Amino acid sequence: MHKFLAIALTMFLSIAHFNVNACTSFLITRGASADGTTMITYAADAHWIYGELYFRPAAIHPPGTMYDVRHWHHGRPMGQIRQAAQTYQVVGNMNEHGLAISETTFGGRPELHGERVIDRGGTAIIDYGNLIYITLQRARNARQAIRIIHELTTEWGYASSGESFSIMDANEVWHMELMGMGVENPVVRNRRNGIVWVAKRIPDGYIGGHANHARITTFPVAPNRPGRNATVITCRNINMLETTPSIEVIYAHDVVQYARDIGIFNGTRAEFSFSDVYAPLDFGSQRFCEARVWAGFRRANRELMEPFEAYARGDVPGPRMPLFIRPDRPLTLADVKGMMRDLYEGTSMCMAQDGDVGAGPWGMPYRPRPMRWTVCESGEGQVFVHERAISTQQTAFSFVAQGRPQQPVLVGGRPNPLRGILWFGVDATSTTVWVPMYAGINEVPLHFRVGNGNKVEFSETSAFWLMNLVSNFAWLRWRDMIVDIRRVQQQLEEGFRQRVAENDRNWADITDHALLVRRATAFSAEQTQIMFDTWTLLQRYLLIKFVDGNIAREVIRDANAPFPYDREFKIFPYSERYGSQVIQYPPYHPRFPDWFYQQIVDQIGSRIQWIDHD
Repeated sequence: MHKFLAIALTMFLSIAHFNVNACTSFLITRGASADGTTMITYAADAHWIYGELYFRPAAIHPPGTMYDVRHWHHGRPMGQIRQAAQTYQVVGNMNEHGLAISETTFGGRPELHGERVIDRGGTAIIDYGNLIYITLQRARNARQAIRIIHELTTEWGYASSGESFSIMDANEVWHMELMGMGVENPVVRNRRNGIVWVAKRIPDGYIGGHANHARITTFPVAPNRPGRNATVITCRNINMLETTPSIEVIYAHDVVQYARDIGIFNGTRAEFSFSDVYAPLDFGSQRFCEARVWAGFRRANRELMEPFEAYARGDVPGPRMPLFIRPDRPLTLADVKGMMRDLYEGTSMCMAQDGDVGAGPWGMPYRPRPMRWTVCESGEGQVFVHERAISTQQTAFSFVAQGRPQQPVLVGGRPNPLRGILWFGVDATSTTVWVPMYAGINEVPLHFRVGNGNKVEFSETSAFWLMNLVSNFAWLRWRDMIVDIRRVQQQLEEGFRQRVAENDRNWADITDHALLVRRATAFSAEQTQIMFDTWTLLQRYLLIKFVDGNIAREVIRDANAPFPYDREFKIFPYSERYGSQVIQYPPYHPRFPDWFYQQIVDQIGSRIQWIDHD
């Protein structure tokens, strides 16, 4: 027994460590956005994932067709499930109807992880990644997606650990949390192979968020016989979900009883908290996970969130933050992007503060892994942490999915290709550029296309590798280089936003669906090419400007012109000489910050001190 507990604890800690390196998602309702759109965000933060844009075409399947499920992480064959008669087109994490789903993994109790179902001879087939993408191929809206998630996992089993899902269509945003049912307990062996779960609709005018820890706590009890205006139901009445707009909460009928049966909860129904029972809070889940939600919420309502900083740091165990908050202003698309680029600036957890030797002299806001570390490589002694900000270096791809209710639902009798936009980018969110991918495009642009490079193969036409060339170079002199990166980044993204608005005006009267798809596809490809060409110029510009630790002097030509036409490097006005006819003006040789010089003196000052020999 003691050996089993030790193994379980070791697995839990290792899984928790993996999860805190994972993802972040925020949820924005129509009433909380400045333009009346819905939005969810996502950053796929894993060191082994390549940044590319997935694409699945729509299809009609004959009766009896089976679908081969391969694990989203490693490609392992998981089994077959029945294919739907019709599947919808999916671009990244958004389908042709404007439905989008993102996730963050919270892990939870290790004895309930779906992976164990397989390891112990179980038959669970669908992991969390396939659960998302299969659902996107089958559902038209958020409520239908919740039903399909329940049906898929009930019939075919769930092969992953605990997940938080953000589910969005053009009208609603839902926060869903789910946990596998495991095979550790004799009671479990006699139960279904699926999930226990809760889903809550984010109230209009509010925003939500999750970052690798379960956040749904208590929720109301559903009546045995819900009426036509019900607000809470269980999965036994799941068919009401799509026909009863008043429903705000739905949960697995046995989510509480199951916890009692396996001995992890013995309180009253009013005391039951999904998060506290299935994914107990600890210091790591506060400091590495809840802190990111706090940082994003803080950007939306600083006054409301400031009192929760001690909780986010893990200094105190509570009170916990609310599941959703009302922002202090309507949030723009740029505001939401800013949430995803947060690096704890202006907080006690900022990693770029003066005096932090880990940041180096140029304010590097990232840290290498592991995040838990000791002074001795043996692991003995006191444990310390590197912060885990929303923006992190290992992001493969990220997006802001935007549902646009102002757009018609149908064009020419088919889903409007403009009703959803996936603002898509690769590499770290702080240095990426999010490019508009209409949900109805029928081809992925070359620079984001699957097969254009991979994590062990460089491609000169890959946006992922180009972005990494810029971001990794910027680490050498972050405080200076990020100024230029953000300047160009903002110019590009604002230009994309304006051109999307122009499309809304210019394409408003098009009723030919095929024509609109062609225009949307061409537009997304053109904007991707603009991004790629501009970022290529930026990479060269940064190398010239910061070569050899110098900073080249510049002359502003036109502050209102776009990069690279706004400035030029300063050169001498004459050129009568041997060799190159262009002579650079002497560059700056910037000092280290005073505190960094003091660090050098404190450590090795005695052997580098200047001595005057009179």
